[in-house]
Amino acid sequence: MRRLAIASGLLVCVAAFLAATTAPTSPTPLDTTGRTQADYNEQITTIKQQLPDTFTILQQPPFIVCGDDTPRRVKYYSEQTVAWAVKTLKNEYFEKDPTDLITIYLFKDEASYKKYTKQLFDEEPSTPYGYYSPTDKALIMNISTGGGTLVHEIVHPFVAANFPKCPAWFNEGLGSLYEQSGAKDGRIVGYTNWRLPALQKALKAATVPSFEKFCATTDNDFYTKDRGTNYGQARYLCYYLQEKGLLQNFYKAFLKNHEKDPTGYETLKSTLNEKDMPAFQKRWTDFTLALRYPDVH
Repeated sequence: MRRLAIASGLLVCVAAFLAATTAPTSPTPLDTTGRTQADYNEQITTIKQQLPDTFTILQQPPFIVCGDDTPRRVKYYSEQTVAWAVKTLKNEYFEKDPTDLITIYLFKDEASYKKYTKQLFDEEPSTPYGYYSPTDKALIMNISTGGGTLVHEIVHPFVAANFPKCPAWFNEGLGSLYEQSGAKDGRIVGYTNWRLPALQKALKAATVPSFEKFCATTDNDFYTKDRGTNYGQARYLCYYLQEKGLLQNFYKAFLKNHEKDPTGYETLKSTLNEKDMPAFQKRWTDFTLALRYPDVH
């Protein structure tokens, strides 16, 4: 009886070992949402059905990139712009990948951009550069205008996934900071850009609002009232924080405190260690007026 019990025990162990070694493994996630290769394949198949064979379609987690330029150029933008921006932005700010599987459409010129935006999304683009459409789960780019807008728009789905209550002023400030950007010591940095002259003109005319008023701007007002100056003020506040080594700290503190400080104004004061905000505004104004575009990097 004892020998039978031992034999039975060995059979159980062998069966358990075989089950463990032959059991199917779970698909390996390709991004932080848990999406697998099958999820990307399914989306790529759908895209292929919508576009001519002349388009190049590439997997660049957490995105899919497709374009009608040469395969070499589409590959270049996928690896040197999209992958670089994703890596550096995640290192700097974001823990989570975008919730939706977003397709980045890189149209080679203005004509292609207008044609396929109408064909795929039944709309006329409101900007010559490109935009992010959460509804269509797409970044839609006229890539002939350069990769700056592409990096800008990549910021937005990451903000949506990581800081869904982020106000427009900081969402667009962060995005526009990187529409003219590069790398320094392995980190993404924003440079001065074309938004600077208009902001400097408004600063000289004393038409730029206080930061208390600016931070309290509703999303609707940000996008519809004095849009150009709003983008400029948001961008160059982020630029100032970047140059002082405070931007990443501000983002983390704002994310942590946004329930009690939804506008970010109190967090801004705390990050700056500043009680006299009018005095800071003057320093920021002088700092911004001293900037030059184009600048040498």
